[in-house]
Amino acid sequence: MKKTVVIDVVGLSANLIGEHTPFLRDYVKNKNVQAIAPMLPAVTTAVQSTYLTGKWPAEHGIVGNGWYDHTDAEVKFWKQSNKLVQAKKIWDQAKAEDPDFTCSNMFWWYNMYSNADYSCTPRPNYLADGRKMPDCYSQPAELRDILQEKLGQFPLFQFWGAGANIKSTQWIADASVITDELYNPTLTLIYLPHLDYCLQKFGHDYSKISKELSEIDQVLKRLVSYYEDQSAEIIILSEYGITPADKPVHLNRLFRQNGLLQIRTERGLELLDAGASKAFVVADHQVAHVYINDPAVRDQVKSLLENAPGIAEILDDAGKKKYHIDHERAGDFVLIAKPDSWFTYYFWLDDAVAPDYARCVDIHKKPGYDPVEMFMSSKARAAYKLLRKKTGFRYVMDVVPLDATLIKGSHGSLDNPKEFHPVLISSPEINAADRQADEVYDLIWKALHR
Repeated sequence: MKKTVVIDVVGLSANLIGEHTPFLRDYVKNKNVQAIAPMLPAVTTAVQSTYLTGKWPAEHGIVGNGWYDHTDAEVKFWKQSNKLVQAKKIWDQAKAEDPDFTCSNMFWWYNMYSNADYSCTPRPNYLADGRKMPDCYSQPAELRDILQEKLGQFPLFQFWGAGANIKSTQWIADASVITDELYNPTLTLIYLPHLDYCLQKFGHDYSKISKELSEIDQVLKRLVSYYEDQSAEIIILSEYGITPADKPVHLNRLFRQNGLLQIRTERGLELLDAGASKAFVVADHQVAHVYINDPAVRDQVKSLLENAPGIAEILDDAGKKKYHIDHERAGDFVLIAKPDSWFTYYFWLDDAVAPDYARCVDIHKKPGYDPVEMFMSSKARAAYKLLRKKTGFRYVMDVVPLDATLIKGSHGSLDNPKEFHPVLISSPEINAADRQADEVYDLIWKALHR
């Protein structure tokens, strides 16, 4: 099989390739550039799973970055086990055909416990005193030590949150090259998250994102140059494009005001009790899953949704089937936001009693996605918290604001202009017309067989 690399540039859409990305602008002149039709849900874990299995969420089961676990009665986000993906991956098919085939998975999601030969993914250490230490997880285990010895500790706090910047993307790119030099895998998957941050924070305000565009352009220049020297087939793609969206929609607050949520008070702060609620919403960018524990309120829920702002479509069983998301993990209703709107997880009515995790970067405790984690409410407070950390005191980095109107971009809505669709860039020999997301699998397969 032909050596192939698939570089996932998160948030890249055709309208971003130009003045601020001179390398990419020139590179695509001799390549085939096409749009990938947005899929539902157009979020990282689901799209990557479709690209790697050739199946829709109805088959592979990844209905979002998180969902409600009916057995545990808990909302779970950003789990990492590859066993959650209920379909075979492209490397399974390749290994069955060619025993010499190997795969390197560098930070694509559901990275842990797969049978990819070489892999690395974020995995912090949670210490007994409550601290979270930056780290990563690799297969083989010693790869982590090799990478961190050469590149320094994985910059977890630059991977997500208010400190997110090019350092994490550069680390992943450099780690991918080192892994390639060590093992020479047949297929390499590389995840570059950099544009995800600035585009959600600032939308397409070039006065604020031009620096980030230039930075990702330079990372791509080095990666493409390296893999061209290895005579590899290069595919550059994205999972979704990010569109201007500045209208937060607080559906859990609406449900609470209509007696559907169960709220617990702990230490004077409120928590959502999903298992005891009659109905609740799991928000995920511009897609939301509505779970109904009490069938008697189904009509009430639908009526509330039909009159709520910011919702483009309410998918019932037939609608979920139409969009290939009819899986048992999906909500009783699945909602698609209007292009200028996005769904929050917020359920409290008074910021004074918001849960403690609301003001922290805490992706596993929050019952929904929270892009506001990318902002910082007070640099002075953050500096004080870091000082406590350095002097050995316990601390809580509670510096995330509770103002959802700060967000200026989102993704997941399907009714967007083509200029905001995810892109696919490859050599003309393996690429032709615009594609559906499930066809990306076939394109990667074709590249491996050139």
